[in-house]
Amino acid sequence: MALHAFRMQLKPGNLDAYRAAHDAIWPELVDLLHDAGISDYSIFHDADSNALFAVLTVTEPDGRAALPDHPVMKRWWDAMAPLMETHADNRPVEWPLDRVFHLA
Repeated sequence: MALHAFRMQLKPGNLDAYRAAHDAIWPELVDLLHDAGISDYSIFHDADSNALFAVLTVTEPDGRAALPDHPVMKRWWDAMAPLMETHADNRPVEWPLDRVFHLA
C-alpha cells in the first residue's frame, strides 16, 4: 500500500456546495474508487487559503491511471468543475505533496 497526498484549490464561496456533494457521494463513484485500489481517502480544507488537502491509500495494483477515462469519473469532475480549479477536461488541478515528517 502507498500513501498519496495532494492539494487542490477550491473557488471562493464554494465550501458548502463542495461539502454537500461529498456528503452525498455517488455509490457508483465510491465503487469506482475502491475498484481502482483507493481507500482511506480524506480531504481537508484550509480556510485561510481555501485549499483542499487530500490524503489517500492506494493498494497494488494501482488502478488510478484508468480513472480519467471512466464515464462516472468524468461526470463527477463535470459536477465539481464550477466549485474548484480544473484543467480544460474538468479534471481537478492537483499539486502533489511530499511527506516531510511521519510519526508512527
